[in-house]
Amino acid sequence: MSPILHVLEHEKEKLSQMERKLAERILASPAEIVHMGITELAEQCGVSPATITRFCKVLHFKGFPDFKVKLASEIAHSDASPQEGGSSYQDIVAGNPLSVIVEAMQANHLTSIRDTTSLLDLERLQTAIDALCRARRVDLYGMATSSIVAQDFYQKLIRIGVNCTAFADSHMQITSASSLSAGDVAFAVSYSGETPETIDALSCAGASGAATISLTSYGSSTLATLADIPLFSSSLEQGMRRGDMASRIAQLHIIDILFTGMVSTRFGDFIPKLEQSYLNVQHYRHKRGG
Repeated sequence: MSPILHVLEHEKEKLSQMERKLAERILASPAEIVHMGITELAEQCGVSPATITRFCKVLHFKGFPDFKVKLASEIAHSDASPQEGGSSYQDIVAGNPLSVIVEAMQANHLTSIRDTTSLLDLERLQTAIDALCRARRVDLYGMATSSIVAQDFYQKLIRIGVNCTAFADSHMQITSASSLSAGDVAFAVSYSGETPETIDALSCAGASGAATISLTSYGSSTLATLADIPLFSSSLEQGMRRGDMASRIAQLHIIDILFTGMVSTRFGDFIPKLEQSYLNVQHYRHKRGG
């Protein structure tokens, strides 16, 4: 099941009555929906075109045309790659041979990257890249596994001279957010989008005047709704036994895209700093080794 259909299936009970009718119609025959106009779908579901537009925006699409393009892309990819088993993830099984474990991890990671890529909104990504490039200061928030993702972004940004810090302590996150202002960026990572400490930090940062960016799994969440620029990774990995493996890979995939986009945008500024940081590390590593 595609990420979009997965979210509709698991969140339709949270929707209003009219939105639920839309979700059920889409789930019943997604391939038909991509060829429909908004008026035809509205008539079939007994709702107004405006309801469909609002429904798509709740799912973080620009409108019905954008929704259809993303859904069609996911359906086409699934049809073209039946040997990959769709978008199902393989869980940890007792007594699996190592060869099966290796293949399962590879399949899970490749699927998470593919599904995340299909969800990307290039315009929104560019907006995030531009905000990060302009930022006077970037503060990164994440708890537990999400702090590892935030720390990865920190290690990248510091190499190109961006004034940034990653915070994993909830008290320090609020302290940091309180000192932000216009011209700064707060970047919050939470797979669920419901981590209370991260929500509080991003809310405080926004109230302080900073631009806010979130990175969550795809779907409706408090953190995504709160952010000025919500970014999404695949939401298909579930179950405690998976240990946030594929989801972490999906989030790191977006971090790499953001970082590469920043360097590409300000190539003349960032590349010399990136090269100098590399040379300095090599110099002191060799000096210490000698």
